[in-house]
Amino acid sequence: MGQDQTKQQIEKGLHLYQSNQTEKALRVWMRVLEKSADPAGRFRVLGCLITAHAEMGRYKDMLKFAVVQIDTARELEDPDYLTESYLNLARSNEKLCEFQKTISYCKTCLNMQGTTVSLQLNGQVSLSMGNAFLGLSIFQKALECFEKALRYAHNNDDKMLECRVCCSLGNFYAQIKDYEKALFFPCKAAELVNDYGKGWSLKYRAMSQYHMAVAYQKLGRLADAMDCCEESMKIALQHGDRPLQALCLLCFADIHRSRRDVQTAFPRYDSSMSIMTEIGNRLGLIQVLLGVTKCWMMQKELDKALESIEKAQELAEGLGNKLGLLKLHCLCERIYRTKGQQRELRDHVVKFHECVEEMELYCGMCGESIGEKNNQLQALPCSHFFHLKCLQPNGTRGCPNCRRLSVKPGYV
Repeated sequence: MGQDQTKQQIEKGLHLYQSNQTEKALRVWMRVLEKSADPAGRFRVLGCLITAHAEMGRYKDMLKFAVVQIDTARELEDPDYLTESYLNLARSNEKLCEFQKTISYCKTCLNMQGTTVSLQLNGQVSLSMGNAFLGLSIFQKALECFEKALRYAHNNDDKMLECRVCCSLGNFYAQIKDYEKALFFPCKAAELVNDYGKGWSLKYRAMSQYHMAVAYQKLGRLADAMDCCEESMKIALQHGDRPLQALCLLCFADIHRSRRDVQTAFPRYDSSMSIMTEIGNRLGLIQVLLGVTKCWMMQKELDKALESIEKAQELAEGLGNKLGLLKLHCLCERIYRTKGQQRELRDHVVKFHECVEEMELYCGMCGESIGEKNNQLQALPCSHFFHLKCLQPNGTRGCPNCRRLSVKPGYV
């Protein structure tokens, strides 16, 4: 298959893919991969296969094609191709919740000296690295990466990247419980879709609506949460987007739990768990198990709640997801207090505070914990964040956390 024929077949596959004929598109692209002798064409078709498998939640296949793409990039001996292939390898590992590998591959990308194409990819690299740091609950570094990605998006006038970063920032603030910002950023993403997204994939609209639904659910605006989640789920079903379907099912379950409708929540959690297991989203599974635990606690089924916690704890420890562990210790604390088991209660109180210290989830001004309840937070340029109410009297005196870090050990 020659260069021109390769291009034609790739375009044919893209047309089929955009028409929701995914399996036909995959067959066309696989034929190109088998028959084309053009390395640049093979590189491009591998990119199409990586994107398609990512959106279907076939992350192991995504990783397999990313590894092949690196070999093709080396054959082409072009730093831009190599940067792009390492980014795809990073994104594959991010989807499989292999966060340390993601960070390592992202650093490889940033160290490569490519041309302007590589520089344009740096925003996507920073976003992927930020998502990985967030998965590991390293919040300051996650925020630093998201803000870098946002700067790249603004400098390159890349509205698609800006939309994706806004969704990740929504997720970031939802995790540390600044629910106003958790809503603000996906609303900003939805605005970008409305203003610039005429030719974009509908996945951008679905993504922003899902993150808005999560924020509305946390804020107790359950009717708004349901509307946004239903719109996101509709698009996810139309496009066969299994990862987003799993997240929407989780959000539906959380909404029903917030309404204390446990009987409706349980089957949604089960359906979400089934897809999360199938695609390998272990971070999502922790969220599902946290929701299931809370349902069992509502029903006063404390032993069943502890069984769910045990499964979630194994996953959280395996991933290095410290925030998941903190939430599990908090739930255990409540369960053992109800059971009157003082030794176990003390054990989880100690572990809870160890997690808070390790993640630096406390305000460097008032010393109170961050992420325990909904609070307005403010990040400084160094990406340390504080309660907004504590920062206001501080004026322009700089970051107390950075001042403490700059003091040498032993200095009095």
